[in-house]
Amino acid sequence: MKPLLLSLFVVAPLFFGTRVWAAQQPLPSPETGLPQLDEAGQVLVAGRSTPYLIRHLPVSSFPQLPAAVQQELNHRGCLIPQTYEAHRPENVVHASLERVGSSDWAVLCSAQGTVSLLVFFDGNSDRPFVLASSPETERLQPRNAEGALGFNWGLDRATPQQVRDAQAGMDPRPPLLPHDALADSVIENYTAYHFYAANAWTLLPTPN
Repeated sequence: MKPLLLSLFVVAPLFFGTRVWAAQQPLPSPETGLPQLDEAGQVLVAGRSTPYLIRHLPVSSFPQLPAAVQQELNHRGCLIPQTYEAHRPENVVHASLERVGSSDWAVLCSAQGTVSLLVFFDGNSDRPFVLASSPETERLQPRNAEGALGFNWGLDRATPQQVRDAQAGMDPRPPLLPHDALADSVIENYTAYHFYAANAWTLLPTPN
């Protein structure tokens, strides 16, 4: 899978706008039964037209989100993209990202072909942090033996202990964090950890 992944990212700038067909019809997810919006199309990978499928869920599929955050996401036209490995609604994360005990939310928002990583502190919807943003078709990789592509960007809460475990083998080993970090992953490839402290976001060091 890794050689195919490398080829995809090498040619990514070449297939902007090469989508030849896209569907935006509500369909029930076979795994969750929730409404979803699928997008299918084709992109060029190493000179070959390759099919892709990106599954989305509407904001309403995440009723645990604070009302103000839901309103802001809907105002932005967000759908929540799901990784090709998803078996339940994902890419909406509740964690203590700002400080110990804070109630914060991280969301992948897909709108008009671009996917952005948004972070809302304490449910405040006025000015979410945008930690990353890219064309959605840059977040694809092979999802089956036939080479069809799926969405590969996933978010999770990372507790202080989980981050410490990920830093095993470092010398010196960083101290235990005081609160959660945000795990930002490319499926079957790598995970980066975003941490907020002193009014700034940083990427935490890991052995890999």
